[in-house]
Amino acid sequence: MRLFVALDIPAQICERMARFVEGVRGFAPEVRWVKPESFHVTLKFVGEQPPERLDALKRGLGAVHQPPTTVSFRGTGFFPTPRAARVFWIGMEVDEHLAALATAVDEATSLLGIPREERAFSPHLTLARSGSGAPRRRPGDRANSNFQRLQEKLAAMPAPDFGTMTAREFFLYESKLAPGGAQYTKIAGFPLQ
Repeated sequence: MRLFVALDIPAQICERMARFVEGVRGFAPEVRWVKPESFHVTLKFVGEQPPERLDALKRGLGAVHQPPTTVSFRGTGFFPTPRAARVFWIGMEVDEHLAALATAVDEATSLLGIPREERAFSPHLTLARSGSGAPRRRPGDRANSNFQRLQEKLAAMPAPDFGTMTAREFFLYESKLAPGGAQYTKIAGFPLQ
């Protein structure tokens, strides 16, 4: 089972993001756009796990005690750099609780032998990808023109504001890779209190 831990995003914010994507996707037709039903805030990518580890993982995540967290979705950007862009994302303004939650989830999963994150938590919501591999800088990164027209269009627009949410629960998901894009199934929810 390919697993990850994430926050859901309220429908009205997802709808605003979907309308935004419909308005700009024509400026980068050769990239892979994320489907609106797949929008979420990833806290931890767990990776492949055997089904028999699921109960232990649920118990570990159930032991995470963190307060609700507030997230505002504003602005856009590109990883690793605008010139060598491979990922187009929506930015997030977050309170201190989101990073603490991501750290607590990372600690809980590490107790089960899942490797800890090597990099600091960087909250964002991926809208589109060009090419393959991780969005971080790599030796030999070259200019990537797939997002150039989109970048020109965005430069002429005000930074978008999609809204603010308060997450009161986080979720364990299974991700099944398919030709039309990954399909996510919610396995369990865990309250923030």
